[in-house]
Amino acid sequence: MSAAPPRGWRRVLDAYSEPRQLAILFMGFSSGLPLALTAGTLSIWLAESGLKLGSIGLFSLVAVSYSLKFFWAPVIDRLPLPFMTRWFGRRRGWVLVLQVALAFAILGMGMTDPAVDPSRTALFAVIVAFLSASQDIVIDAYRIELLTAEQQGAGAAATQWGYRFGMIAASAGALYAAAYGGWHFAYSVMAALMGVGIVTVLLTPEPSGTALAPLTGSTRHKIIEWLKMAVVAPFRDFLSRRGWLAIMLFIVLYKFGDALAGVMAGPLYISLGFAKTEIAAISKVFGVIATLVGLALGGAVVARWGLFRALLICGILQNVSTLMYAVLAHAGHDNSVLALSILLENVTGGLGSAAFVAFISQLCRIEFTATQYA
Repeated sequence: MSAAPPRGWRRVLDAYSEPRQLAILFMGFSSGLPLALTAGTLSIWLAESGLKLGSIGLFSLVAVSYSLKFFWAPVIDRLPLPFMTRWFGRRRGWVLVLQVALAFAILGMGMTDPAVDPSRTALFAVIVAFLSASQDIVIDAYRIELLTAEQQGAGAAATQWGYRFGMIAASAGALYAAAYGGWHFAYSVMAALMGVGIVTVLLTPEPSGTALAPLTGSTRHKIIEWLKMAVVAPFRDFLSRRGWLAIMLFIVLYKFGDALAGVMAGPLYISLGFAKTEIAAISKVFGVIATLVGLALGGAVVARWGLFRALLICGILQNVSTLMYAVLAHAGHDNSVLALSILLENVTGGLGSAAFVAFISQLCRIEFTATQYA
């Protein structure tokens, strides 16, 4: 008879074998899918349609919804939808409405022609980005509330795996579809792929303990009470915690060095004489695989050693790994050193991302999960 796995590693296996992690993966796919359709994929479509570079650059402004989504997060967090909230629940009702709306918006975007009427394409791009950011608000809350504290690390890995698969489908997949049947066909396929998230939500239960207590009193009193609970309470709750300022500084700085190094990586590769094909093969393909490995390992580290130790270990590793850029600069044009640099940088970046998302997830209270996370 084989020996049972150690208790710590049993927690890792339990965290990843939880069936709800598969639902988190598919919902992450639905989150990542619309992003490229209003960014990289869209810019290629616009360039092929003959738009000037200046006009294409202006389209990048549609992504502002992702940065400003905390403004309307309280509405999505605590405003019940007629019929949908009663039938499907507080989170599932909102997700389903947004996903169906996204599918139609993506389909509508594909029916436009930027060469003839770029303003119409831009309008649909804004709508898709807004709905996508809104979907992220609910899916983040759904994930946090669906999993236990011990499962948050694995959940962070699963949602980011799904997110990257969604981006790949909407970038490489959409380009292949466009080459086969044109841009209208490509965006129609992407709209159909939103069905992955819709089916997932229909098959996944509503998290327990998320039902909202009904408001009583006059209409004016209800509005005031809703504003207090939806807008004031989430911030008051966070600011009342001991060390809230230190927590905020930690959130801002934890991935700061990693992000700054990532921005400067491309210019470094070019300055060292690497060809675009070399960068694409090693950085964009090998690098994505390394990130996925790092995310999975990060979820395992959180489950095995706990959140505090995981944040410490992963944070140190992701910052030390940036020293490989100095090694690469010294080595010069060397593909093996480039591959090693990208391997270490992306694996440790994935480790840190999984621990970081798990940390932010555990900061949120179930009364206002969506608002606090956003």
